[in-house]
Amino acid sequence: MINFGQFMEIVIATHNNDKLKELLKAFSHHFKDIKLLTLNDFPDIGEIIEDGTTLKDNALIKARTVHKLTSLPAISDDTGLAVDALNGEPGVYSARYAGENCTYLDNVNKMLSEMKNIPQNKRTATFTTVMAYVDDKMELTAKGVVKGIITNKIKGIGGFGYDSIFYVYNKGKTFSEMNIEEKNLVSHRSKAIETLKVKLATYLTNLNIKENA
Repeated sequence: MINFGQFMEIVIATHNNDKLKELLKAFSHHFKDIKLLTLNDFPDIGEIIEDGTTLKDNALIKARTVHKLTSLPAISDDTGLAVDALNGEPGVYSARYAGENCTYLDNVNKMLSEMKNIPQNKRTATFTTVMAYVDDKMELTAKGVVKGIITNKIKGIGGFGYDSIFYVYNKGKTFSEMNIEEKNLVSHRSKAIETLKVKLATYLTNLNIKENA
């Protein structure tokens, strides 16, 4: 548990409640004296246009926008699934792979359709999450990666997004077949969060030292 000696607030910049659960769980147990707010605390902030060409671009767009609108430090993430047999698609467009306003299941079904004739040894894929932190003095980013394969059918009922068709090598199951605690030990998002927490702890500790010098 990290104690900075001064209470502060940070906004988690997402409207996605599934992401929010993972982010809140990861950050709340590691930073004492930090109150984590969400966009539910700022109902006037609508959907943020993510028009970047990379995951890092989109993560920073969201964090910068929320920081500007709230005047508070903001944390955001963007995640993409890159499938080797599809030349890295859907990548930065993973959330809307099946079109605007599509559901998780729409995206999963399109992926299964695109991959239906791809043999097992050619179904490799990589999940990547980029986290971003923005305040009026600093911007930090961190990346987490996990490799696996795309299954030929839905497996499991947990998780969200492409979790039900992403088989994790070292766990021998899909993300959807894991509980949230198990997923948080190995997922791309948890790896990015862990890296960002280290960077954030160093930055905030140094900032606290300077302000109290």
